[in-house]
Amino acid sequence: MRGTFFGLPFTLAPGRVFSPRPATELLVRAALRQIDCGPRRVADVGTGSGAIAVTLAVHRPQLEVWATDANPDSVELARKNAVENGVAERVRVLRSELLEGVPDRLDAVVANLPYLPTSLRDARYDTEPADAVYAPDDGLDPLRRLLAECRERLASRGRLLIQFDREVLAANWWQLEHLRATLEHRRKEAA
Repeated sequence: MRGTFFGLPFTLAPGRVFSPRPATELLVRAALRQIDCGPRRVADVGTGSGAIAVTLAVHRPQLEVWATDANPDSVELARKNAVENGVAERVRVLRSELLEGVPDRLDAVVANLPYLPTSLRDARYDTEPADAVYAPDDGLDPLRRLLAECRERLASRGRLLIQFDREVLAANWWQLEHLRATLEHRRKEAA
C-alpha cells in the first residue's frame, strides 16, 4: 500500500507496521526546528515505516540518521522507504531495542513509541500491530527506558523529542528527569 507523509511517498504495511499519522508530522516539524544546518547525528527510535527518519534525512541533507525498531517487518519497510526516497546512504536502519547499536553523542533523539496501557484499548488502532501502540502496566515503560538511555547517549546540548497523546514533548539533557515526571503526572491524571 502506498501513502504520503510530510509530502513524501512511502510504502506502508497496515497490520504489520504502524502507519504514520498526521499528528506525527508535528513531531517532524519540531525536530526540524531543533536541528540546525551543521552536521548532526540523530536517532529515530521505534521507526516503524521509517517516515520520521526518512523525512528528516530528506529535509536536512547534513544529517546522519540512525533508525531503530525491534519489529523485523518495520526494519525491512524502513530500509525500503529510505531507498525509495534517495536517503539510504544516510539512514542506517537497525533491528534493535531503543538506542542499542546506535553511536553515542546524539544531537537529537526522536521517538514515537507505544505509550498506551493495554487496559486502554482504543478502536482507532485495531488495525495496527498491538506492540506498536500498547505497552504493559501503565504504558510508560518504553519511554522510561528511553529516557534512561538518553542520559548516556545524548550530547550535552542534545534534545529528546517524543510524541505523547498527539503532542510533542521535548527536553534537553538537563531536563530528562523533568520530562519523566511530566509523563508520570499525565498518566496519573488520565487514569
